[in-house]
Amino acid sequence: MISLENIIKIYRLGKLEVPALHGVNLRVEEHEFVAIMGPSGSGKSTLMNIIGCLDRLTSGRYVLDGIDVSSMTDNELAEVRNRKIGFVFQTFNLLPRMTSLRNVELPLIYSAVSKKERRERALEALRQVGLENRALHRPNELSGGQRQRVAIARALINTPSILLADEPTGNLDSRTGEEIMATFQELNTRGATIILVTHEPDIAACAQRIVAIRDGRATRDEPVGRRRLISVGGFTA
Repeated sequence: MISLENIIKIYRLGKLEVPALHGVNLRVEEHEFVAIMGPSGSGKSTLMNIIGCLDRLTSGRYVLDGIDVSSMTDNELAEVRNRKIGFVFQTFNLLPRMTSLRNVELPLIYSAVSKKERRERALEALRQVGLENRALHRPNELSGGQRQRVAIARALINTPSILLADEPTGNLDSRTGEEIMATFQELNTRGATIILVTHEPDIAACAQRIVAIRDGRATRDEPVGRRRLISVGGFTA
């Protein structure tokens, strides 16, 4: 599904060049659950942004679902993002005045999808994360974990090929973080391909495989020896 070959990323600040990635190679198969792990400044977020078509690589080759996206235009990259990638962020990014249902519907608002179909698809996405009974609640009426699950439902609304999560438990307490990881494990069991960025070893251990990044290089890529399988609040991986 994902093939990164000799990825180099250099940021240019005037005449100054700041290297972020040094020849990273990575392959992710369909239905895998991969954690990208590393300290601050290691390059893991840069790698995630390239995988998510939010940033351009300086050199190398990136193939997503058989499509070489390395030299696409900004408009073409935007289309790939909309069709193939779902994003989950640390800060939820929910609109406070909208219900859970409306927040989940948002990615479909400007597409040729009827109001009825938008509602049905949003309710189904909320059902997948166990929140159909919170469809009409606003973010301030939800717990932190419930808000993150609404954000996950929103990422699922376009049935993306891949789900990218950037520090999705970073703003949550440990118990709520486990609920979110149980949700990801359940979605992976149902067939979702997930790539998660984290700096926490216990969170990375919930994945099937860990890729360690340090100083812009992949220093380790191996299966999780003793994977943490979590059962919280009705979600069991």
